[in-house]
Amino acid sequence: MAQRKIAWQSKLILLLVVPLAAAYTLLQAHWWATQAAAVAIWTLGLSLLLGIIVLWLRAATPAAAFTGVVITASLTFSTAIYPYQPWKTALPVVMTVFVLAFAATRLGRSRKERLGTAESRRGRTAGQVAANLGFASLLATTFVQDWLIDSHWFSPGGIAPIPVYAPVLAALAEAAADTVSSEIGQVFGGHPRIITNLRRAEPGTDGGITVAGTLAGIVAAAIVAEVGAWALFYGEAQLFWVSLAGGVFGFLFDSLLGATLERRGLLNNDAVNFLSTASAAAFALAILAIIPHSGVG
Repeated sequence: MAQRKIAWQSKLILLLVVPLAAAYTLLQAHWWATQAAAVAIWTLGLSLLLGIIVLWLRAATPAAAFTGVVITASLTFSTAIYPYQPWKTALPVVMTVFVLAFAATRLGRSRKERLGTAESRRGRTAGQVAANLGFASLLATTFVQDWLIDSHWFSPGGIAPIPVYAPVLAALAEAAADTVSSEIGQVFGGHPRIITNLRRAEPGTDGGITVAGTLAGIVAAAIVAEVGAWALFYGEAQLFWVSLAGGVFGFLFDSLLGATLERRGLLNNDAVNFLSTASAAAFALAILAIIPHSGVG
């Protein structure tokens, strides 16, 4: 009953993410079609192909797959440069997030079903996809990128693409880390402990963490950060470490929100996930604002 009362939060996230991501995708597709049609064709085609694969694997509902296609295309357009190479965009990062989440969700499914914590066999919903990937797609748009670069938020040596890519990559790293830590913890972690008081809890309890799950989450965040660092900026070490730090902070913040606001019925899981990706990006931005970092160009 309590979850139904706050289901509006998932709808609000969808209304915030999908129309903006779709409008941005259409604008970018039109622009690239007039400048270099192959970029528009490849970006839309590969995003659609990923959505079809997700549907074929029954990893998401049709609405969720559509949401994923829109967000993937938006992120790919945001990171595309000419000459265009699909593997030098955010596309490999999104694919990595999907593979990690899919594998972790399927691992030990029978045990999770016995515990009553398994994901629905229909796959993820549109709200879940928007909550996990939506903030990164909004942050990656050229409008936000230009604002970040012009805001003088960063130290004098830092210009695009590190300040632009790090918070986006941190948000994606958090999305993977959160799912992997939760799913792995349920299988190998035993009884979790609530992050705020370390009291023992049942598997699947909001705000519960395990050593195994936490370590798995850190590894997942590191994998996403590494893939992103190589895909977006040729393996830049600072991009990797800042993104990793943001991702780890974000998924621990997710547990904190789960142990407090979610357990009290003030936030649902989609809202927690969306805010956690935002916290990951904010933490990465804070790091970039206070440390000297390399520039480009």
